[in-house]
Amino acid sequence: MGEDDGREWRERQQRAVRAHADADARRRAAEQAQAAELVAWFVAEATRRGLPTTRLVARGYDGRGRYRTGLTGWYVDRAETRAVDVAGRFHLLTVPGGLRARLLGVDPQPSPPPLVVGAGGRDGESIPLRTLLNRRLSDGTDGTDEPGSTTRAAAPRA
Repeated sequence: MGEDDGREWRERQQRAVRAHADADARRRAAEQAQAAELVAWFVAEATRRGLPTTRLVARGYDGRGRYRTGLTGWYVDRAETRAVDVAGRFHLLTVPGGLRARLLGVDPQPSPPPLVVGAGGRDGESIPLRTLLNRRLSDGTDGTDEPGSTTRAAAPRA
């Protein structure tokens, strides 16, 4: 009887773990879909405003080297470690460095955008993606917004 009770308990625990993992995966997928929608909105709005793009450069993990990429887009943080390319893909622009990267450049792969940038980081500084993208649009150097104009497209609500 003790053996059957132990087996039932293990099966219940395994089902509970699977249920939690499935719920977490659904939550992450929903957050990534919301964040992807924000990034798509940002690209459309930046393009509409004529916000100039730039060739994106990646930095080495140690922060010292700068490496060419084939990407064009907008940096969305002041440290220039996160960017959105013109195709609407979010990139973390930190890469392993080295001589090969210095000579040939690097190809940072897009990553799923987070709804909260920096969440879980050791420095405790996190910012909602919506705020970061809106700040980038407001700091734009496009010069197309007329003085006194308050008409701006709002970021889509989550």
